[in-house]
Amino acid sequence: MSIDIKKELENEWGARAFEEFNEPYRDGFGLKSILGGLFLGFVMLPGAIYLTLVAGDAGGMATAAQWVTVILFTEVARRCFTKLSRQEIYVLYALAGGLVVAGGPFFSVIWNQYFVQSTAAQQFGLVGEFARNSWIAPPPESEVYKLRSIFHHDWLPAIFVIVVSGLLMRLNRFTLGFALFKVASDVERLPFPMAPIAAQGATALAESYDDREGWRWRIFTIGSAIGIFFGIVYVLVPTVTGGIMNKPVQIFPIPFIDYCTGTQNILPAALIGISTNFTAIVFGFVLPFWMVVGQFVASIIGQVIMNPVLYKAGVLRQWRPGMDTIMTSIVNDLDLWMSFRIGTSLCMAVLGVGLAAVTLFKHGIRGSGAGRDRERGDIPIWLAIALWLGSTAGLVVLCAKLVPDFPWWILAFFGFVWTPFNSYISARMIGLTGSGVQFSYFREASFILATRQLSYSGSAIWFAPIPLADHGGMAQFFREMTLTRTRITSLIKVELLIFPLLLVCGVLFCSFLWKLNPIPSAAYPYAAKMWPVNAYWSSLWASATRTGDNFLLQAVNWRYIVTGFGVGIVMFGAFQLLGLPTLAYYGALTGLTSWPHYTILLFIGAMLGRFVFAKRIGKEKWRSYVPVLAAGTACGVGLMGMLAIGFTLISRSVIQLAY
Repeated sequence: MSIDIKKELENEWGARAFEEFNEPYRDGFGLKSILGGLFLGFVMLPGAIYLTLVAGDAGGMATAAQWVTVILFTEVARRCFTKLSRQEIYVLYALAGGLVVAGGPFFSVIWNQYFVQSTAAQQFGLVGEFARNSWIAPPPESEVYKLRSIFHHDWLPAIFVIVVSGLLMRLNRFTLGFALFKVASDVERLPFPMAPIAAQGATALAESYDDREGWRWRIFTIGSAIGIFFGIVYVLVPTVTGGIMNKPVQIFPIPFIDYCTGTQNILPAALIGISTNFTAIVFGFVLPFWMVVGQFVASIIGQVIMNPVLYKAGVLRQWRPGMDTIMTSIVNDLDLWMSFRIGTSLCMAVLGVGLAAVTLFKHGIRGSGAGRDRERGDIPIWLAIALWLGSTAGLVVLCAKLVPDFPWWILAFFGFVWTPFNSYISARMIGLTGSGVQFSYFREASFILATRQLSYSGSAIWFAPIPLADHGGMAQFFREMTLTRTRITSLIKVELLIFPLLLVCGVLFCSFLWKLNPIPSAAYPYAAKMWPVNAYWSSLWASATRTGDNFLLQAVNWRYIVTGFGVGIVMFGAFQLLGLPTLAYYGALTGLTSWPHYTILLFIGAMLGRFVFAKRIGKEKWRSYVPVLAAGTACGVGLMGMLAIGFTLISRSVIQLAY
């Protein structure tokens, strides 16, 4: 039985989505890109930071920034009687995706200032650890927490670590990602089924210069209207009212409506609720149908049906009546689902290695693509490997200096062995199936092993920039550049622009938002609701290596890990035997441990798209419409976020003036 993800996706979106552009490679970086970077850094980035605090990732600011930037510069070029090339549009798209993140490197400063003062850190006895390691954050008695400012000399050690580690990590990601791309795309010639779709979406507006493509503007406008309407309700109203009142007005609870306490007598320990981020319905139009179906069905089975059964069977021991969704999720994870998730992650990893071995055994390494493509702008492979080795060594030395008690050879194993191994598996899975694979809790297990077997005692290692990452996604990014005929040297220039902008704009706007209100607080509802949960989990892990407390270690149950692994293997065999879509299998495997709150909306969108709109509009037209519609929706929400942050920044700045 063959596993042809590309064929499944062609059936979903049509073969046109996989057509490659046939034109010379061009450099897409220029003055337009520099202006775009400044626009993103000083206009979009503060909105992204603020929306992350107010609405979490639901703000969709990164996607909105990509489309807003492309549209803005496309329209400016049109009115200057010129146009943007496909390569220039893709560079702007990539620039926005890399620059408009949640505050960049300095968002960790905002998190650390809260974590140092959090109730969870005090309860687990971590305050002394922070006092001894000023590179994490200033000690709790520092005046920076009263001033609420990053512009203070007590932050210098933490800022130094952020800058140095950020530079080394970006170099590490770029060079290893390029090497993985050369192997997976040029040598093994994997299809990368999701890359053509991303490339088509990123360059869709390049066709807007043709009058025959005017439908894209109409659909994008409809999506923008939907996003603006929802953004007013979900983002603008809470933000504006929070700026003028002590407590913001939330028309819908952010980020979800919780029904756990109301259904606990019928379905004890079940996770029941619904997300209020209704734009997920629109994004359900875009995602592969069978992947969404598999995720939804599995989440209902796992978190709504099985949880009450497991509670009555005595597996979920810590749940008590009255617990809301967050507490129910925490105790259920400790009892079962955390270990089960480790097992399913191992299953996906083994499948990734197995598929790679079968492919190489049947076909071998095809072609001679290992050579350097000068037209494409390839850097010499020896230089990429040398820079990767150097950046990895730099990260190992930096961590060893910050945490001298932690065994340095484990850090070296992370950087030189595990990161390239895991990244290669992930890159191959992305090349074959469109989605990567992760080894959940590998870092945590390694730290706990060091505590048990190597007599390490401390919590600082949890905050160190260890050289452990999955760079497999970069292979697809380079593949997208190939499909759009964009020279790889363009990405080098993009990276050189992104990092200093992230540093400057990140520290400016993170400090300003912290100055306006304590973070978290009622002014930032998502952070106020979710950060205490994150602090609890972070404290739980960090205290395990300091005290040797077995409370968390007992939660890692090998029996449940094996069960999760076995369930994943059996499910894979059953899906193949019954001829069910492989995309549905990957959706189901992740859905078993997912909250139904979010999968319900995705499922509603997928069903509406497939059985209502596609039938009424026509299957081919609908396939063309949905990426642009979803992009317009994200753009509309993002615009409301920009308007909200503009109002808040101006009003609070005026209020704080003495005269």
